[in-house]
Parts: sequence; structure tokens; C-alpha cells
Amino acid sequence: MDKTSQTVTITRVFDAALEQVWNAFTTAEILDQWVAPKPFTSKTKYMDFTVGGRRFYAMISPDGQERWILQRYLAITPLSNFKLFNTFADKDETPEITGSEWDYTFIEYNQQTVVRIVIYNESLARMERMIEFGFKEGYTMSMENLENVLSSNK
Repeated sequence: MDKTSQTVTITRVFDAALEQVWNAFTTAEILDQWVAPKPFTSKTKYMDFTVGGRRFYAMISPDGQERWILQRYLAITPLSNFKLFNTFADKDETPEITGSEWDYTFIEYNQQTVVRIVIYNESLARMERMIEFGFKEGYTMSMENLENVLSSNK
């Protein structure tokens, strides 16, 4: 976490082929299998993985409460990089005022895939709130879910 630049950087190495990892980050059906930290689940209402396209999905708590997230794809270089703008929204797709830009980079190295994610927050307050509400722990759980999905699909 870098407060000066309002960024959070995540780097993770997966014991899986580049195309398999790329698909896990860019296909709604696979994303819904891993993106929500347990005991939450994920439900994609729609996803259009194209520049200018959007994904609208909910994180669903064990008691059925939905927290909706709206993402807009800003740039896509297949099997290498994509960028999106991410914000919370209500069930009618009305976005919250602030959000964050996510920059994903994929590199195949030594029969593994390195994923580097840089998250730029529009405000320091938003970034601090994200960290305060357990982003690190939740995203770590999501990455572990992804490792399980990748290993079960070999």
C-alpha cells in the first residue's frame, strides 16, 4: 500500500498456464467461482469483456444480502493486460461517487503465470476505508479460491 500514490499493489504467482489464468480473470462463469471471499458468493448479472464493456455483479453474504459492483473495461491487450474502473453501485446500477482503477498485468514465466494488479484509488480516504474493511484479508482469500479453481481445472 502506498498512501502517497493512493495505490495498492498485489503480485501473485500461479502454477498454471497464462491462458488458463487470463480466462479465470476475464470469464464471468469462472470469476463467480473464486472472486468472492468465503463465505460470500458472487453472481454476475452481465459481463461484456470488451473495451467500454461492463461487468455488473453482486457479492452475496451468507444471509442473502447483495453488495453490487460495477466495472467498466478501459483497455484490453489479450493475454497481457487489462484495465478497468471499479465502483460499488446499487441494484439498479447507480454507481457510488468514487471508485478505483485496476490495472492487471499477466506474465508467463517458467511454466507459471505472474499476475500484478495495481489499484489506484480516486481518494486516499477511499483507499483507507477499503483497507479498514478488510480488503487485504478478503482478497487473499479470493486468491486462494482462484488457486483452488485453477488446480481443479488442470
